[in-house]
Amino acid sequence: MGNSAESVIQVIDYIEDHLSESLDLERVSRAVHYSKYHLHRIFVNEVGLTIHDYVQRRKLTEAAKLLVFSEKTIMEIAFIAGYESRQAFSVSFKEMYKKTPNQYREEEEFYPLQLRYRLNKKPARLEKTKYWQQRIVFAGQEDIGQWMELVRLVVDGFPYLNEEDYLVELMEYIRQKRALILKDGDTAVGILAFYEGRIDFLGVHPQYRRQGIAEALLRKALDEFADKDTDISVTTFREGDKADTGYRDTFKRLGFAEAELLTEFGYPTQRFVLKREGREGEMG
Repeated sequence: MGNSAESVIQVIDYIEDHLSESLDLERVSRAVHYSKYHLHRIFVNEVGLTIHDYVQRRKLTEAAKLLVFSEKTIMEIAFIAGYESRQAFSVSFKEMYKKTPNQYREEEEFYPLQLRYRLNKKPARLEKTKYWQQRIVFAGQEDIGQWMELVRLVVDGFPYLNEEDYLVELMEYIRQKRALILKDGDTAVGILAFYEGRIDFLGVHPQYRRQGIAEALLRKALDEFADKDTDISVTTFREGDKADTGYRDTFKRLGFAEAELLTEFGYPTQRFVLKREGREGEMG
C-alpha cells in the first residue's frame, strides 16, 4: 500500500463492498494485510472514528434508508445491519437517531447519520492557523459542488440534514456573502455559514481536523461580523449524545460556553455561545 490516506481509502472500499456482512477490526485487517494495531491507528488518524464506529454508523444509515424505502420488516433490517435481535437493533438505532425504528419508518423521511467517507489521497499537512486563514475566501456558485462533497463527509455533525433544503439555504448564503470556504487544491477542507451572530454550519474535513482550520474559519467569521460586540452562537449535540463525533469538544476548545437546551426538527440539541468581549487575540 502507499501512504496512510491511500491505505485507508482501500480499507473504506473493502468495508463498503462488504457492508451487509459481519465486519470487525480483525476481519478488515486480514483482508488488507495490516496488523490490527497499525490499521486501527491509521484509520482513526485519517477518519476520526474507529473502524467499529464507522461500520456501525454506516450500517445504521443503510438501515434507516431501508426503513423508509423498503418493505422489509424491522427484524429483517436488524439482521442486515448485523444485529442478532430486534431489541438490540432498536436500542442502537434510537441512540443515534433519537427515534425508534417504528417511529422513523412512520415519518417516511430518510436522512443519513454517516455517508461513505471519500478522502483526499494527498492532503496538505500544515498546522498554522494563520496560513489557513489567509486562504479562506467567500464561496461562489462554482464552489457548490466541492462544498456539498464536504457536507456529505461531515454530515455526522448535522442531524436531520435534508440536501434539497440545504442547497436552497446555501445559495442564499453565497448570494449574501455569508459563506466561507477553504480549499486544498480541488478539495474543500473547511466551510462555514453564518448569519447575524449565529454560525449555522461549520464543517472541517476529518483529515485536516488537527490543523487549526476550525480556529481559522472562526477568526475569519469574527472579522466579517459588523458588530464586534455581538456574541456568537451555535447549536450542537447535547452532552452524552452517542451520535456526537466530537463537535461539542471542538466548540468548547474554540471558547464557546454551554447555554440553553433546545429541540430542533425533533432532535435534542444545545446552544453554545462565544462572548465577544475580551476574546480578540485569544485564539491562535
